[in-house]
Amino acid sequence: MARSAFNCSVAVVLIAVIAAASSATAQTTVENLANETGAPDFFRPPPNQLQMLYGEQSAPGSNNTHVTTDTLNLRYDHAFDLPSGWILATRSDLPLLAKNPLNSANPSGDFQTGIGDVDVQAALIRNISARWAFGFGMRVIMPTGDDVVGSGKWQVMPIAGARLALPEISPSSYFEPLLRYDVSVAGDPTKKNISNLQFAPMLNIGLPDGWSLTFYPSTDIRINYGDPVTGQTGRWFVPFDVRVTKKLTSEIAMSLEVGVPIINDYPVYNFKTQLRLNATY
Repeated sequence: MARSAFNCSVAVVLIAVIAAASSATAQTTVENLANETGAPDFFRPPPNQLQMLYGEQSAPGSNNTHVTTDTLNLRYDHAFDLPSGWILATRSDLPLLAKNPLNSANPSGDFQTGIGDVDVQAALIRNISARWAFGFGMRVIMPTGDDVVGSGKWQVMPIAGARLALPEISPSSYFEPLLRYDVSVAGDPTKKNISNLQFAPMLNIGLPDGWSLTFYPSTDIRINYGDPVTGQTGRWFVPFDVRVTKKLTSEIAMSLEVGVPIINDYPVYNFKTQLRLNATY
């Protein structure tokens, strides 16, 4: 059911984009860079972005324990202006993890470190008008992590969303709902199968002096249709997720994100903090 709903959403986005293509307003990556605020903006990619993220989150573990995951993620984005007026935005992530699950691969429950599951992503973005933009893409996640820090599964993640500018609030305010479906397609048969719908009703409010306040910047709202995880009592995970961003220079921005559960039937995390440093050029 969830996959059918997601496929319908993608089809609606594609039809809307194609129907409006002839009258769309071109927005280049150089223009995006000139207006870059440092806040998350899937539909306004700069030509290049380097990001370093440090995050920590806790989640339920076996035998009434809690699993802590520390992440240092290195990310590179590159966007291409296509002749047709579309933008092709690419992204790659290298996660370095420290994690302390209590399981057969780590019976002592000590912190284990290593490279997590590496991913690559590509998305096509199109402006419909100065107010509207649409986009869709795909992320591929590779099982490069070991038994402790990795999922053991090849995953694909189709993505679709839209952008609505909100100049009535401020020039850099916008609403960006983003929908993803994460599903495992191959890998270690002894590992849990992954199948969950992910959603972010992102609202960014541009503030004076280079500040931004973003509600739901990450696709942390989840509905799980895959194998149950430790502590799961239902399908839903709904957090309160907020990020504060400060533009330090024309190229550098720093942000702090915090997430806490509201509905925790499918426990993605008990608490999440993430610090990001972005460089765009």
